[in-house]
Amino acid sequence: MERAGAAAAEVALGLATARGGVVVVLAGPGNNGGDGFVVARILKEAFHDVAVVFRDDAERLPADAAAALARFRSAGGVTLNDPPAAPVALIVDALFGIGQSRALTRTHADLVDWANRQTAPKLAIDIPTGLDANSGIARAPAIHADATATFIALKPGLLTAEGPDFCGSVSVHALGLDVEGAAVATLRALDWPSLAATLPEVLQRRVRNANKGTFGTLAIVGGAEGMTGATLIAGRAALRAGAGKVKVGLIASPATFVDAATPELMLNAVDPTLASPVNALVVGCGLGRSDEALAVLRRALDQPVPLVLDADALNLMAEDAGLRAAVRRRDAVTVATPHPAEAARLLASSVAAVQRDRLDSAAAIARELRAHVVLKGVGSVLAHPDGALDINTTGNATLSVAGSGDALAGIVGAFLAQAIDARTALRYAVCLHGAAADALLARGVGPIGVSTGEVVDAARDLLNAAARRLRGTPAAAPGGPR
Repeated sequence: MERAGAAAAEVALGLATARGGVVVVLAGPGNNGGDGFVVARILKEAFHDVAVVFRDDAERLPADAAAALARFRSAGGVTLNDPPAAPVALIVDALFGIGQSRALTRTHADLVDWANRQTAPKLAIDIPTGLDANSGIARAPAIHADATATFIALKPGLLTAEGPDFCGSVSVHALGLDVEGAAVATLRALDWPSLAATLPEVLQRRVRNANKGTFGTLAIVGGAEGMTGATLIAGRAALRAGAGKVKVGLIASPATFVDAATPELMLNAVDPTLASPVNALVVGCGLGRSDEALAVLRRALDQPVPLVLDADALNLMAEDAGLRAAVRRRDAVTVATPHPAEAARLLASSVAAVQRDRLDSAAAIARELRAHVVLKGVGSVLAHPDGALDINTTGNATLSVAGSGDALAGIVGAFLAQAIDARTALRYAVCLHGAAADALLARGVGPIGVSTGEVVDAARDLLNAAARRLRGTPAAAPGGPR
């Protein structure tokens, strides 16, 4: 508790130093409150004006928290029943941590409401009060923190569902513990700088003696009447993610089998596309749910290559246990990319139930399909057949546009076609997709009105920048070739 409080106090000092006023610590009845007492004592010893609001029975505190309160009082601190009327420099939320399992009583809910009305920055200790540490679901009222100091390891709820909107910037403090190899290590948070520093060799493009066959052939089949755009978006994304050749098989019969915007795409009907040799396959983008679509999906499942299942491929599978069994029987790897509604259909559940436990929902689909799965959304959850889980930390509202999922499916397929293993391909694709949206936002592009084409162009730029750094070659000149 002393280590946790000291770590949080360091963050608090950084937030409060530039502001005048009192630091208000909201302390609860458990060990999270104990952390708050330690923070209050350290800030007081650093000559900050500190007010601790504590509405619970000190006699019922856990032993460590009671000792922390005693030390705070020994340092001259006092506790208040209500927040002070003075200007507030910082609010420290130490009401409830990861153990909160029920709605707040009015005693504590009033303090949360007060905190959320204040303009001063708010620091949550371990996790914002009201936010579920596992699911990321916020139970009203919940603290809207500007920063969260969490301990030992990241909690899933900080990264997914409503978590990112409630926790602000997150800092992780190991408290001197060696957590490598512990159970928490099975959950990995994905960030682009870390992945970019270990880019798969094929994406570094070090070999000069190469041709389009070196980087694989991807087939994308779908594109029913009125939905060919989805398939073309996936194809364009795949080209920008490095696939050597991209074949697009359409169910609809377009006026011409040429994509004028990207003539490099090899457009054809579904049958010849599925009959041609490829290194990986994507099915579902714009597929529809007709009898013909069902026949296309069955043929795709029989292909002995890595397979990405997206959109209507997943909807068709949700209605047919035989299709799900066919996925499980596949010898080649399978990747599934459902959004919450598609996940709910696959699990015969509801969107609300999926969102209440995104990690378990993704893991359940991975087990059911014996596949690598990304449950899309804020803090996309990646679940792998061996039980390992990842949560992606990149992305923003820029991606909330039609075609975004199709682009992601194309990027995953491109990485698989380049012989990147499925776990790695999915991690890189999901993280890159979100990082591209973040890069656009950083340049002042978005979040409103950004096309998927702009996102995949930004993704290409990030890939090339990472490859240049790893090769030790200079960056392209501004405005020059990219």
